[in-house]
Amino acid sequence: MTTVAIFGVGLIGGSLALCFKGKPGITVIGHSNRPAQVEKYVQRGVVDYATTSMQEAAEQADFIFVCVPVGNLEEYLEMLSAFKLKPGCVVTDAGSTKASVAARAKSLDFGQAIFIGGHPMAGSERTGVEAASSHLYENAYYVLTPDESTPEDAMERLVELLSHTKANIVRVEPNAHDEIAGAISHLPHMIAVSLVNQVRGYNEKNGLYESLAAGGFRDITRIASGDPIIWRDILINNRTVLLKLLRDWGKETDKFVTMLENSDGEGIAQAFETAGQFRSQMPERRKGMIHSAFDCYVDIPDHPGIIGKITSELGNSLINLSNIHIIESREDVPGILRLSFRSQEYLDQAVVLLTEKGYDVHL
Repeated sequence: MTTVAIFGVGLIGGSLALCFKGKPGITVIGHSNRPAQVEKYVQRGVVDYATTSMQEAAEQADFIFVCVPVGNLEEYLEMLSAFKLKPGCVVTDAGSTKASVAARAKSLDFGQAIFIGGHPMAGSERTGVEAASSHLYENAYYVLTPDESTPEDAMERLVELLSHTKANIVRVEPNAHDEIAGAISHLPHMIAVSLVNQVRGYNEKNGLYESLAAGGFRDITRIASGDPIIWRDILINNRTVLLKLLRDWGKETDKFVTMLENSDGEGIAQAFETAGQFRSQMPERRKGMIHSAFDCYVDIPDHPGIIGKITSELGNSLINLSNIHIIESREDVPGILRLSFRSQEYLDQAVVLLTEKGYDVHL
């Protein structure tokens, strides 16, 4: 019997638990310091067993997943190093920065246990164990960051366990991971926050900015709504990489300043063309660090029960709707319904279904 202990049974840890739970020969233990959370994990069927004792969970485990926020990772590793972990136990984490965690783990004595850094590159607009899904990691990249001292058999055992997630396992050196994650996730989040705050400043003098910023502006800046504390810890933790990236970003924006000052239309067109070519090479449906938005917009008449009718149509066809938002609904303006789905497949099915039912659907 293989025992998997998960510390931090939220979206990430809970989804891992659901991937492992029920598989032959695997028992999943969840941990929380709060009894109410422990009870919730079991009631929701996310884990086989849960406890408030960190030591109890850790010392039974063949695999330990530390899925707490980045700011708490090193603290948890320090506490785990004080326990009598099983020989050969693999300790891994799920943090979105790797270099500092790897360095701290290397400085600790886990006995005969082995630490291998990890980062499942998938997410959701929802948080907490309520949002956990056994499908979260399908077709996503799952990064592992072993070093030269990592026993190959430990890596093989971890990869075999993670095969239950249906993710694509990738080996990356910790510093390289942080540079890549900084460029494709952390920097875009900072840019989105800066852009929203810039427009917010303009809006203080003219409220039309907020009124007219709906639609495309809201979509391209949605990542600015990330959890402030989580992002504080991520950015501080990866600050050396991000300072360089921000300086490089400044050089890119300076190029546009120069082109505009010189009315360089050819240069602007070339910048868009170059960016478009590179972006077109990116995989369309591969999950990444910034979760995709699978949304469509439905024009709805002002009829009683119309929203319930649409959601019933989707439910009857087993199309998984993850969120719903009424953008406009007044007597003098037709309503607009934004429907969000968990995958491109569900979105495609919904568009076909609702179009066949006579609704005006837009992407």
